[in-house]
Amino acid sequence: MGGLNKGVGKVEVTLKWDPSPIGAPEHDLDIIAGVYKAEDPYGAPVYLVHFGSRSPDGTITLNRDSRTGQGFGYDEAMTVELERLAPMYGRVVVGVAIQQGGGRRTFGDVANTGVRVREGHVELLTDDFSAFADATAATVVEFTRDGADGWEYQPVPRGFDADPQEFAARMGAQQV
Repeated sequence: MGGLNKGVGKVEVTLKWDPSPIGAPEHDLDIIAGVYKAEDPYGAPVYLVHFGSRSPDGTITLNRDSRTGQGFGYDEAMTVELERLAPMYGRVVVGVAIQQGGGRRTFGDVANTGVRVREGHVELLTDDFSAFADATAATVVEFTRDGADGWEYQPVPRGFDADPQEFAARMGAQQV
């Protein structure tokens, strides 16, 4: 894969959305990161990081988890320290899934959604999920190890109609 952006080290992925209307079930969106082996970058993830978890080596951490979208600006945040990942890992895919406990919800059902990926103060990408109004989950960005150059990132906007568990299993699959 030939990306245009090289040398990312430590990034923050943040997520925002507006709370559901009064009396309606709460919207709960979650950032999910899948980590893949260098020798099998499109196979099953070695591990996932999401609410209630972190990477075994502490390189990927969900710093803030919002269940309602209440707050100012970006309410949920995940830190990914790519430069600290062991050489056996060659790919990290980050996505967002909508919890489906209160009934089926899509990005089109949730107001003011947004995701932002930054390295320090440099914004690498933003998206509002408007292209995925009918999706219940979407991939956002992938990071791939690029030999001596470190890590590169590539936007991977792709919508899914899947619950969070199914999305987590499929989010890193190679597009055909």
